[in-house]
Amino acid sequence: MHCTIQYIFCVSHSHMDCLSIHGTSSLLAVVRYRSLERTIRDLRGGRPLGNVLSTPDSPLLSPASPSPYPVTLTEKLGKEDPEEQTSLQRNKNRSVTNRLLWRPPQQGPRFTKADLSLLQLIKAGKEGVFYKARMTRGTCKGHGMFTCKITKEGVTPKRMEMEVSIMRKLVHHKNILQLLDWNTTEEPYVLIMEFVSYGTLRRFLQTHKDDLTSDPELQSLLTIASYHIALAMEHLRSKMVVHCDLALRNIMVSRFPWEVKVSEFGLARDLTRMKSRHSSRRKLPRERVPLRWYPPEYFRINYYSFKGDVWAFGIVLWEIQTFGTLPYHDLETPEAVVYHICAGLKNKDPEGCRPEILQLMRNCWMEPYTSRPSFSDIVRILEDIMENDSSSSLSKNCF
Repeated sequence: MHCTIQYIFCVSHSHMDCLSIHGTSSLLAVVRYRSLERTIRDLRGGRPLGNVLSTPDSPLLSPASPSPYPVTLTEKLGKEDPEEQTSLQRNKNRSVTNRLLWRPPQQGPRFTKADLSLLQLIKAGKEGVFYKARMTRGTCKGHGMFTCKITKEGVTPKRMEMEVSIMRKLVHHKNILQLLDWNTTEEPYVLIMEFVSYGTLRRFLQTHKDDLTSDPELQSLLTIASYHIALAMEHLRSKMVVHCDLALRNIMVSRFPWEVKVSEFGLARDLTRMKSRHSSRRKLPRERVPLRWYPPEYFRINYYSFKGDVWAFGIVLWEIQTFGTLPYHDLETPEAVVYHICAGLKNKDPEGCRPEILQLMRNCWMEPYTSRPSFSDIVRILEDIMENDSSSSLSKNCF
């Protein structure tokens, strides 16, 4: 005569899955019990079974009974068992989970506005105003002088915290303006960044145009500066960050041409926090869009990707070669600029530009956007140009 042993387990408070185990051996029943106990513990995130096990003195929990455990993230997202979800549902839930788990960096006040002494205006942009500044007492993490960004009215705390998050992600690169400290607890919000000696690259080129044009090594110097900007953009690409506002006015100069630094991340997007890992389709207000640096696909289908930053880099090359001239300077209205770009019309070739850089510009403006080079390609092209310059210079010195 066989002895029947029945174990009933409740796998989920929302789905009553009862499993009966019949056996003649108590040892076999214990083994199965332990195996199922581990499985249930895994499903519940590692919690012990506790009173979920049904006994004669403890009846099964009914579907309407409150669960003794908090609702899991899986149940919150869809109340579906992961084993029963389709791949599409799992991907959707994973995307939602990532967005739910991420929180912007929180902090208390690190300094007050009274601690800041603004010394000199560096630039005023759509997102904020940059100053050369210092602390009235002491230093900021050992820096006596630094660059201070004060946001303009209308910048939301969420947008400011996103900018801080992106800048913290881009640390330890000599061609990116480094964030030292910040205060996002009250308006206007303040970012403190490393000090730069000469302000923006646009202002530097305009101020020193006469000296630079008389230098026989002008094209080599401009190529070196372009190379370091490309290195910064390659770093952004490796971190899945799209800049969305690359322009000569947002390049800072600490030591020309070797220490130029990409700055201003107010419009930047971290694609690891978005649905798409390749592009941003977030529509910006017209007044915030730097139209003269944006690619045609943005105006046609609201699409901006890493290839959009490549297009903007081509515009930056043109700005460098023209010593900070405004792109499409003969077009006055935003509508005219957008029409010009979408019609496939380009800026005029800069005078005196070396042919290799001119070709690189054209490559950056190719359509469709998939035809444009990557920033890794651009870095290699500029390295080859600089290597040829070094070889030519060495040959001249030998004779």
